Amino acid sequence: MNELSDLLKFLNDSSLGVMIRENDYLFPSIESLHVLSDAVVFGSIAMVDLHLLGLTFKRSDFTKVSTELLPFTWFAFVFALISGALLFISNAVNYSANTYFQIKIALLLLAGVNMLVFQRLISLDQHRWARQSQIPSSARLAGLISLCLWLGVILCGRWIGFTIEPVLVN
Repeated sequence: MNELSDLLKFLNDSSLGVMIRENDYLFPSIESLHVLSDAVVFGSIAMVDLHLLGLTFKRSDFTKVSTELLPFTWFAFVFALISGALLFISNAVNYSANTYFQIKIALLLLAGVNMLVFQRLISLDQHRWARQSQIPSSARLAGLISLCLWLGVILCGRWIGFTIEPVLVN
């Protein structure tokens, strides 16, 4: 456990962490990029999930919808991941101890597991969905779970900013 504390302190006190934290423009710029990236990630995933639930794109099959939207999701996710890591470095010790940050990371991991289960098990026969015009209940459940998890990620992310302890500059 001491190694983790040392790593967090190292990141927190690194020149990059200090620069992001103390620069008047850098932190808000990175945070803006993070929020915009999160919006694209959530928006594109929500459209796919709502389609799985039968609420959007009713005349399009799942393969077409996901093929067109998921490249936007992955592109934005990379930016969200990088910008989130940079934000974390700027206050690593306090972020790691923040309950909402911990919940956000857990929800992100669960969303990843949900996606893997969907990709590896549920969506294997998606070519049949178009012929049946009925999305299977397992796919609809995965969409509902995904939507809830990503909504939780967004909400926890917002709460981090209101509950994080500020870093006192010496």
